[in-house]
Amino acid sequence: MPSLSPRFTSADSVVAALRTAGCVFAEDEARLILAAARTPDELAGMVDRRVTGHPLELVVGWAEFRGLRITVGPGVFVPRRRTEFLVERALAQVPGASVVVDLCCGSGAVGAALAAALGPVELHAADIDPAAVDCARRNTADAGGRAHTGDLFDALPADLRGRVDILAANVPYVPTDEVELLPTEARDHEPLVALDGGADGLDILRRVATEAPHWLAPGGCLLVETSERQASAAVDAFTRSGLTPRLAVSEELYAHVVIGTRA
Repeated sequence: MPSLSPRFTSADSVVAALRTAGCVFAEDEARLILAAARTPDELAGMVDRRVTGHPLELVVGWAEFRGLRITVGPGVFVPRRRTEFLVERALAQVPGASVVVDLCCGSGAVGAALAAALGPVELHAADIDPAAVDCARRNTADAGGRAHTGDLFDALPADLRGRVDILAANVPYVPTDEVELLPTEARDHEPLVALDGGADGLDILRRVATEAPHWLAPGGCLLVETSERQASAAVDAFTRSGLTPRLAVSEELYAHVVIGTRA
């Protein structure tokens, strides 16, 4: 822990600044910030960013996801705890998967978590945002992952067609006219391309579902997170694409995942 900035005479003063800014878990956040800051000036800067609304994960530079420390940076979507449910469902559906694709990968948290659980796999992560791909490359390096930049399946190597056991696609699913209603942390500090899913929030999901059967191995599955309100339409999109769909729900995490299997 660095010596405290003159602006912060004690750890309690960091807590007080965070609490005044409305941080509900001020004590926990203060511990993380104090541990991450290397100098007094860096501490002051980190507290300033947090109290002005920057996500805690972007302030300290990492997010915890399924027990992993996932590097995140400015302009990169922060992995949500509810998305751990998608990983759990993927592992339950194809426990022996050997080829994994993390599409719309953001930080690459989903791919990294799947590889950590499965052991040696052929892992690919892809996103349209170069900043996300750079981040995913770092987070999947230990698993031998390959990261690709491009629009959905256009980013992937052609030799993956028909070989993918788990295709995890954490697509944006917020309807365009609801983006402005998101919490400030997401709306102002995460990329719009990772949030905006089109008029009804399902534009990207439909594109992924349409193409997925050409990339999945027999018995392989596509998993996409969506909202409770959109779940029925998402299931219909999977059915129209020729996948056998089912909906998995976690009441605890308020997570809804549509799973589509290639027969």
